[in-house]
Amino acid sequence: MEKIKICSRCVSDTTMPDIYFDENGICNFCRLHDRFIQMHPLGEEGKSRIDSLVTQIKEDGKNNPYDCIVGVSGGRDSTYTLYLAKKLGLRPLAVHFDNGWNSEISVSNIKNATARLEIDLHTVVADWEEFKNLQRSFLKASVSDAEGPTDYAIYSVLYREAVKEGVKYSLNGHSFRTEGTVPKSWSYFDGRYIRSVHKIFGTKKITSFPIMSLSQFLYYIFIKRIRDIRLMDFIDYRKQGASEIIKKELDWQDYGGHHHESYYTHFFQSYYLPKKFNIDKRKVEYSALIRSGQRTREEVLEELMEPYPYDEDLVDYVIKKLDFTRDEFDEIMRAPVKTFHDYPNYYGIIKASKYPMKIAARLHLIPKILYEKYARD
Repeated sequence: MEKIKICSRCVSDTTMPDIYFDENGICNFCRLHDRFIQMHPLGEEGKSRIDSLVTQIKEDGKNNPYDCIVGVSGGRDSTYTLYLAKKLGLRPLAVHFDNGWNSEISVSNIKNATARLEIDLHTVVADWEEFKNLQRSFLKASVSDAEGPTDYAIYSVLYREAVKEGVKYSLNGHSFRTEGTVPKSWSYFDGRYIRSVHKIFGTKKITSFPIMSLSQFLYYIFIKRIRDIRLMDFIDYRKQGASEIIKKELDWQDYGGHHHESYYTHFFQSYYLPKKFNIDKRKVEYSALIRSGQRTREEVLEELMEPYPYDEDLVDYVIKKLDFTRDEFDEIMRAPVKTFHDYPNYYGIIKASKYPMKIAARLHLIPKILYEKYARD
């Protein structure tokens, strides 16, 4: 068995696909982080960029009830993004995609934040039977990107709501300083991929789920000119400090773990990925926090020696909610591992568009996360 190699700067290692190291043992994800630092300076220059952006958002939205939208989940990052948008004098519409897996804490956090900040909330509720069937399909497909349907639906919903409200800006709570960059083979999604997986494994026709087509995506980006903005990239975003602020100002409650505001995501990251794929997404987040000086490499290495903690009752709950028997679920866990390459998708087209995507990402014409996930290498 080949020995696992760990980055000399962070804790990314060779259990992560697409990783490689320089002569100093520093991984490519660290170098990507350093490029982002150059592109997103802090201090006076970062403040100047935010001020300029806020001015532009206000100007473009001056004739509308809202000048931007913010996707909210009840988690720390999206709640703080909503808080920051309001403090900057913007008039956001909060948009939430309810896929049937909200925890009680996440629902309370969303209600408290929007009420305290006096921000309108629009919740799009998925048809549970359709969405359940889609999630079952992705688990049967034996791929690590079984959260793809939710991720893609969120983007689809946000674009659709932006067009509906005449808004050109969608504020994203992602920060490379605290989130890092996930290897694309861990978490891929596109409309064709989602449709092809469901065509093979699904048993129910999808009629209401917002599966955005490639033509729709191009329409939103290049015709409607919707821009995906990460405000947090231009501030020294600190999770602990953000938590203290929103707890005090918005009565926000901690849900106990990264992305654990969703029962399914909690199960997915703490049990499904580690047990079936040997994927520990803590390495991505913790590496980002090490690079940005929010955690030490030594303490993180010690923490990662312990398996990702999970709740067996939560596993049972997810199995039951998705209408699997325990035997059916155990069969899924034993099935050979596959990737998005095993199913029809748009990846080839995306890779062929690498340089146009790079330019579009820098101009905010497409979400930077899409370029980082699909075309950066």
